[in-house]
Amino acid sequence: MAWAAAAGCTSTRDVVGRVDVNDPPPSFTNEDAAVVVPEEAGLIEYCPSNKCPKGFTTCENSRFPCDVDLLRDRKNCGECGHACPTIRARTYECIEGRCVLQCSSKPRLFDCDGFDENGCETAPGSNDNCNACGDKCPDPAKPCVPRNVQTQEFGCGCVGDTIYCSGECVDPKKNDQNCGTCGNVCNSDDAGDGGPPPANGYFGCVDAQCGRAKCNHGYADCDGDPSNGCEAALDTKDNCAACGNKCGAGQECKFDIVKDRYACACPEGQTWCDTLCFGESCQGQCVDLSSNMGSCGVCGVSCAIEREFANSKNIDAVCSSGVCTHACRQGAADCNGNLADGCEVNTDSDPRNCGACGRACDAVAGQACVGGRCVVEPCEQTAPDGGETR
Repeated sequence: MAWAAAAGCTSTRDVVGRVDVNDPPPSFTNEDAAVVVPEEAGLIEYCPSNKCPKGFTTCENSRFPCDVDLLRDRKNCGECGHACPTIRARTYECIEGRCVLQCSSKPRLFDCDGFDENGCETAPGSNDNCNACGDKCPDPAKPCVPRNVQTQEFGCGCVGDTIYCSGECVDPKKNDQNCGTCGNVCNSDDAGDGGPPPANGYFGCVDAQCGRAKCNHGYADCDGDPSNGCEAALDTKDNCAACGNKCGAGQECKFDIVKDRYACACPEGQTWCDTLCFGESCQGQCVDLSSNMGSCGVCGVSCAIEREFANSKNIDAVCSSGVCTHACRQGAADCNGNLADGCEVNTDSDPRNCGACGRACDAVAGQACVGGRCVVEPCEQTAPDGGETR
């Protein structure tokens, strides 16, 4: 079996397509549908088919022929009516016709013992299952530690020159609580050189030694002159997040909540939108007002209401050209032009609207629509001896 867009023919057979025998076979063509064609023919004719492609079937509650995918449908997994269970926090997906336990990614969980009864029982972060089932950390000096808190990635031991102290990896060359070694806390009033603390600075850990002058967060010694201390604020257009990092024309140095640091805002085509302000100091992010769902057209204009409306209508809320609007989800279409009933047509399976509104399959032949294409199979061929073959 195969599928293709329907096309009319003048012959008594409704041939919907031809392919060169040297070309790869179309999708949904299987060995059972293979055809023996004389070498001199060179072409295979394809006709409308009411047979379901491999993996698809028509169930008792089907609305259209061949509209059930037994390989992926959670309600009909492997056979009609066999639904994958949902038990407490356990979720099952239909994969290749089998209900397979799926573990959460937020938070990350694993099914390490292989028993469905207790679900995804293991969290990452242990020395026996550090970043995956069986990912062991046998060296006591390199225990399982967080590598990325946001993505919940773990690894055995700290990377680079960092060391493991009190549940985290730190740089002993500059960490004020673990200077040179774990637990060596620097006193900010302890001046190793005997002088006063620098302007906008304090005494802390530098090169694994306490009592060294260093700058407060957000300041730097950009001119290299110790007499004026940490003279440069790192939230200016001339020194944005780092000494000498100058913002371009029309840009300002802003605290970007996505990057979690100061950055020159904004790149061309994006607009700065404040999200949180403390007096005159604001944090925010650069967004594309033409497509951002939280700031559509204007900062702070959200398409959340449209998203709520769309959830039960086969519609996705979208920000298009700075306007909150709707778009049909994959495999659905609004063929009657009435948003009150949403995208009411299933273009994946409806033979009257196969792949698009009004694109009809051959109703006389009972041609099925699968994946938005009309199903076809090789036409009957005339064998060299004059008999019919397929």
